[in-house]
Order: sequence, then structure tokens, then C-alpha cells
Amino acid sequence: MSAPSGRLSGSLGAGAIVFMVVAAAAPLTVIAGSVPIGIGAGNGAAFPATFVLCAVVLAFFAVGFCAMSPHVPDAGAFFTYVRAGLGRPLGLGAAFLALATYAAVQAAVFGYVGAALDELVTSFGGPSVPWWAWTFVLMALVAVLGYRHIELSSRVLGVLLVAEIAVVLVLDVVVAVSGGGPEGLSTAFLQPAQIGSGAVGIAVMFAIASFIGFEATAVFRDEARDPQRTIPRATYLALAVVGAFYALSSWAVVSAWGDSAVVAEAAANPGTLLISTVTTWLGPFAGHVVTILLVTSLFAAILSFHNVAARYWYALGGHRALPGACGRTHARHGSPHVASLAQTGLSLVIIAVCVVAGLDPVAQVFAWAAGVATLGLLVLMVVTCLAVLVFFARTGADRRTWHTRVAPVLGLVGLAVCLVLTIANFPTLIGGSTGLALALGAVLAVVAVAGVVVGLTRRESAPTPVPSTTDPSQKELA
Repeated sequence: MSAPSGRLSGSLGAGAIVFMVVAAAAPLTVIAGSVPIGIGAGNGAAFPATFVLCAVVLAFFAVGFCAMSPHVPDAGAFFTYVRAGLGRPLGLGAAFLALATYAAVQAAVFGYVGAALDELVTSFGGPSVPWWAWTFVLMALVAVLGYRHIELSSRVLGVLLVAEIAVVLVLDVVVAVSGGGPEGLSTAFLQPAQIGSGAVGIAVMFAIASFIGFEATAVFRDEARDPQRTIPRATYLALAVVGAFYALSSWAVVSAWGDSAVVAEAAANPGTLLISTVTTWLGPFAGHVVTILLVTSLFAAILSFHNVAARYWYALGGHRALPGACGRTHARHGSPHVASLAQTGLSLVIIAVCVVAGLDPVAQVFAWAAGVATLGLLVLMVVTCLAVLVFFARTGADRRTWHTRVAPVLGLVGLAVCLVLTIANFPTLIGGSTGLALALGAVLAVVAVAGVVVGLTRRESAPTPVPSTTDPSQKELA
């Protein structure tokens, strides 16, 4: 007899993985939150084209990302890519940065969902309670789902995702078939002058932030049915679904109001633009449904990001960069249960600090943490593009020019431009304070440096089989 492998288990197909990563993008929340800001403060009625441009840049990134996937068989995503291309210290720096990035985005949505759920309950005549009470209740539910087998999370996310996408697609179809609002169907997204007008940097920043999560397909490698085929398919499919949905739905919102009217409405009432549009075109009942689905959309995003972050804890535990217990899997569920609990604990600490500090759940917790996550993700993707180029140049493992050179270079250039624009507009994203922007950016830098230091001071250690703590017989084998 031998010790159990300690690896994650599952038989997720491309569709199930797509559900989880698209749910992380919270498509309904993007249409309700990011789109009004992109229209009102960005490049106006041409904002839908920004989604297309960002999707193209991310597609270049995805080509190299998927080409390298068969050569990095661990579930650490950014960690394993950067380690294989640029060495273990930088790999661990990327891993720590990724963990901080996903923890930040999960904290952001935890703040938002607490406020949104309280508003929903009070709108139906229920009692008003502090936002953090709802947040802690949902945190407990996420902890239970994250502890169990990944298949359960995928089913929950699948149901919630279908519901939120369906209601917006109904709006898209009705607006398109009706020929739009008073100004007809918008053509601003086809006009280069319109696309380049206004604050393009802010438009790009909010558009690229809306794709957070699509790259997490590689994190579920160990739980995929056929990793070498499933992961690339899921990555391309997730990017295509999200990009098409964002572009189509934001165009429908613009067309419903008209090019000039939508900019004024988005600037004046960004928080209610989608609800007002749905209520006008589909009726009051549909407006109430969207309000409810906004909450479920946020919950789906939280659950998906929790699963991603837990698998970073798992990968780092397996490589002894974090306590080895994080690399254990549950005997029955095949889940990274210790890593999941660690991520829940981190979220609990972050939200508790925000509560004690008296931060506003939307204007501060959500805005600041989402800004940190956007910046962190762009840095990770830029470094990953470099890792892909270096890996194939050094090893010659794949000699396809487009997949290993051209597309990664185009992705690197495009992402670098997005990163520069995000840094320039970062103070705007987190509320206008340059000092706060520097402080939050410094947190990411310190975390990344800490990972590099761990890589330099701890010897390389391959993942070792760690038995589950839930089976006494396996403890003896260890």
C-alpha cells in the first residue's frame, strides 16, 4: 500500500470550468456597474468597442497561455507558468501576488454584496441590518461550498450564471428587434473617432477589470476531465462568452437610450442605469428580477474567486512555500479543504478590519479592493507573457511561431499599455487619492517581494503526497 496522491480530484469538462470562471467575472454586475461608469466617465456611447479591443488583447495572451499549459502540469496557474519561465523565486513572487489579488477581489465583492443584500431586503419591507452581518452569513455559506467537492460549486454557479445572463439577453433581443430607442440602434462603436474620444484610459481600465477571472481556467487543471484539451477550450470559450456578452449587452443599453441620452443618464445615475433600462423595456417585474439577480451574481463571483484562491493556497502548500497542511486534500470530497478554510480565514480578517475601521462597503471596501485586484492582475499577466516567451525560447518545447512568439508578444504589448493606463488612472479608480493609491500599490509590491524572498531562502521542494487528515489509516501510512 502507498500513501494517497494528495492531488485534487474531479471530472470537470470545459463547460463546467467555463461556468466557474465566467461566474467570477460577474457578468450581470459588470453590465450594472462597470458599463455605466465606462459610458459616463470613459469614451461614451463607444464604450462597447472597448470590450472588443480588450478581448482581442486578452486573446493574444490566451494563445501563449494555452500553448504552455501542457508543459506546466500543476494547478498553480500564474505560479507554475512564471516558475517554469523565469525561475522559482519570481514564480513564488507571482503566486503570492496572485493570492493577494484574488483575496482583494473577493473582499471587494463581499463588501458590495453585503450592502446590496441589505438594500434588497429593505426594498421588500424587511429589516435593515448592518451590511457586514449579511457578508458574514454569505461567507459561511461559501466556506461550506468551498470545503466540499468542486462539482457542487460548479452546479451552484451554473444555475446562478444561466439566470443572470438570460435576463440580460432578453433585454438585448428586445432592444435589437425593436430598433433601439429614440435615436435607433447605436453605431458609435464602429466609429474610430468616437472610440478614441473622452477618457479612453478610464474606459480601458474598467473594461479590462471586467474580465478578471477568465484566466483562472488553469487553476482547475487537476480537477479537469482531460486537462490538455479541457483547459485551452475552457480558456478560449470563457473569453469569447464574456467578451461577446459584454459588448452586445452594453451596446443594447446604449441603443435603448440613444448615444447622447445614455451618456447623460450614466453620468447622473450610474447605479440605476441597468434597472431603469430593464424596467422601461421589460416592465417593473423584470426590474425586480434583475435586482435579485444582481445579488446572486455577486454571490456567484465570490464563490468562484474563493475556489481560485483556495487552489493557490493548495499549490503553495504543496511546494512548501506555505504550511504543508494547505496542500492536503479531503479523503471524501477530493477538495483542498485546508486551503479553503485558510482562504475563508483570510477573508474574515480582511472584512473584520474593514468593519472596525468603519469603511463604507461600496465606496471604500469595494472600490479600493477592486482597484488593487485590477492592478495586480495586469502585473501578473504581463509577467506571465514574459514567462511564456522565455520558456519557449529556452526549451524549444513548441516551435509554432504564432503560438510561442507572435501572439505572446502582441499580448505583452497590449497588456503593458493597459497596465500603464491603469497606473495612470489608479487614483481615480480608488476614489481620487494619490497617497492612498501609492499605499495600496505598495501592499501589492510588498506581498510580491515576500514571495521572491521565500523563493530565495527556501530550497526547491517538489509537491509531496500529503495524506488527508480525515482518514486515520492514511495518517499511519504517512
